[in-house]
Order: sequence, then structure tokens, then C-alpha cells
Amino acid sequence: MAELYEHEVKKTRAWVLHPDITSDRDRRDPKAGLEEAVALAAALPDLEVIGSEIVRLPKIQPGHLFGSGKIEELAQRLEAEEIELVLVDGPVTPVQQRNLEKDWKVKLLDRTGLILEIFSDRARTREGVLQVEMAALSYQRTRLVRAWTHLERQRGGLGFVGGPGETQIEADRRAIDEHLTRLRRQLEKVVKTRELHRASRAKVPFPIVALVGYTNAGKSTFFNTVTGAEVFAKDMLFATLDPTMRQLKLKDAHGGDREIILSDTVGFISNLPTQLVAAFRATLEEVLDADLILHVRDIASEESETQKEDVLKILNDLGIKDDAPMFEVWNKIDLLDPEAHAARMERAEAEEDVFAISAVTGEGVEALLAAISAYFEEDKIERDLLLPYAQGKKRAWLFEEGVVLNEEMVEDGYALKVLWTPRQEKKFREMT
Repeated sequence: MAELYEHEVKKTRAWVLHPDITSDRDRRDPKAGLEEAVALAAALPDLEVIGSEIVRLPKIQPGHLFGSGKIEELAQRLEAEEIELVLVDGPVTPVQQRNLEKDWKVKLLDRTGLILEIFSDRARTREGVLQVEMAALSYQRTRLVRAWTHLERQRGGLGFVGGPGETQIEADRRAIDEHLTRLRRQLEKVVKTRELHRASRAKVPFPIVALVGYTNAGKSTFFNTVTGAEVFAKDMLFATLDPTMRQLKLKDAHGGDREIILSDTVGFISNLPTQLVAAFRATLEEVLDADLILHVRDIASEESETQKEDVLKILNDLGIKDDAPMFEVWNKIDLLDPEAHAARMERAEAEEDVFAISAVTGEGVEALLAAISAYFEEDKIERDLLLPYAQGKKRAWLFEEGVVLNEEMVEDGYALKVLWTPRQEKKFREMT
């Protein structure tokens, strides 16, 4: 009987264009850029990528992006292939979008719109959903894009790809602003809850280790391998969005247990929409609070170095200092040929704080975990402190960390004897 209810959902036929602008060449190889754009489109379940191509652009046309000859050429191809959606891997102004949609008689999405659509499809937590919706509204406010009625809605989302949906957003800027205000208030409540959870974790002296990296670098696979968790991990861009934290037991130098908290975060991508960087700042605060960052790289990718630069740039935009404690993890060495594999392993061993691993086969993982444990293997130092009575916040932090051996109230303030690690002393000295 179940077969009677099964039906094939019609997918939207899409065409991907990667503009290769001569006057402003992207750091990425155009072919690699196109492959990533196709992978982004493939991350949406209701899209079918019919074709893709690189479009050479001597210069950008302000009103149409492409020249008239190329627009006519593409119009014939799109009509012949019955394309319903064109994805342009780059920024498209509202005027360009409107004109191209009119010329081609299709719906058009630029890179930002596509990434927002993917995030909308993947966000699961209340915080993630609110952040994506805020980012989408900020993007829509400049465009006032209405969904097209000739495309059926097959899922929830933002209304960029599908047709009339349950959450059709009014195209009026005032309505969008009012909606944004409501979302900010809701998000503030969710963020406060997260801060309470963070404060409760701060009372437990477990160091936090955060995973960051380019999307599809294998962070979630590594997270699952070492924690035994079941975070969704798949060979696709943005397989996971919402941050996940797990307690992990490591062995210390004396054979005892050392407990840390491992945090998996959203993957980064080149040209990440500014709306999303701002919206996910609260989520990524886990990285800001981390005692150690693991930068996971897909070392088998030809774009690995470029991806590394993109990740470091976004971390810098988030406020992560250049000298933040970080291990570089070269993942997916199992995908390298024997000669490249041996060369990467040798180079990783020669470089400080670099580890070559395979999250799938487990190669190199034990050595990485041992290094993480050793990083927190610090001898404790005894210090005498005198805190003025006005510095109650610092005093409270010392007690939360459990480092106070003795305290006396003297004329000038609190006289304390503490036993702490260099890491804890550094945090204390940095407090205002």
C-alpha cells in the first residue's frame, strides 16, 4: 500500500555560471570555482543541475553583468534546456538580477542567495534558524525578491528557489525591518540561554577545543571518530551547520584521564556572505572562547592552500588573534597516492603544531589526541595576589576556576594564594 503514496518530486532545472573576470581575477582557479559552485547547487535536494560553464568577462556590464552577445547566446541555451533557475557564482546587483531574469525568463540566484538557501535548508536549532532568517531578510531588503508562482514549493526554505511558501515575506521594507526587530529580540533570548550554558561550563575547569575549517574538510567526521557522536557527516558542502559540543576523555602523561570539551562548528567558504558572518557570530563565539583551535584542512584538495587563506581571513574577521593557539590538521591523507602521502607525513612531522591524519581510517588520530592532551599538560605555579576590593569580578573568576588556596581580607583588598596553570594565569592577566 505504501507504494501508492510514493511519487517522484519534480526538481527545479538549474544552470550554473561562474564569471571569470579578466580585470579582477579571483585567487581560485576558474575550473575549481565552477566545481565548487556546482557542489553548492548539488547541496540543495530540490535542484537538478543540468549544465554549468565558465563565462569569460573582459569587464562587468553595470546593467546586465554580461555583454549582449553572451546574454543572447545563453538565452537560447537556457530555453533549449528548459532551465528554470540560473545560479551565478558571484555577486549580482539587484538591477542586474532583474534585467537578466527578464531577458532569460528564469529565476536567478547569486552566490549569496544560494548559500543562504542552503543554510535555510540545513539549520536545525532555534538559534540557527533565527540567524539564517535574519541574514536572508537583510539580503532580501535590498532586492525585495518575490518567489515565482510557476515553481512549486517542495520544502521549507527562504523562498529564493521555490514558489509560494508558507513564509512568503512581504516586499515592503518597513515590514522587513519590523520582522528583523522581532527576530533580533528572539535571538537575544536564545543567545542569553547559550551564555548561561557557557557560564555553567566555565565553572567546570575543562578546556575547550574548537574545530574550524573549510566546508567539507572533514571536521564532523573527525568529531564523530573521536567522540563516538553521530553528527551528520557527508561528502557535501555544509553537511552540518549547528554547533555541537561533546566531552572527550584523553590520557595524560601519567596515564590518568584528562577531560576536554570538543566543539564542532559550521564550515567556512570563500566569499562567505557578510550577512552570514554577522549572523553566525554568536554561534562562532565558541571558537572565540576556545583554549585551542584545530584548523582542519582537506589536504587532498588542489585548493587546500587557498581554502586555508579563506578560513584564516574569516577567523580574523571574527576577532581571532593571529597568535591564537592553533593546531593545523591535514585531513584526508588516505585520498593521496603513496608518494604524496609519504611526503605529506614527512612534512607534517617536520613542522610544529601540524598533524597529518585520516578521520576515516584513523591514521594519525592517536598522535593528534596525544598532542592535544600534552598541550594542556602544564605544571601549576603558586602565586600571591593582592586584589583591590573593587575587583570582585576577578576574585569571582579565581574561585570559579578553583585555584584559590587561601584568602585573607587586608586593608588594601583581598590577599590570595593561588595555584594555577600558565594558561589560567594568562587569562587572569588579560581580564579587565
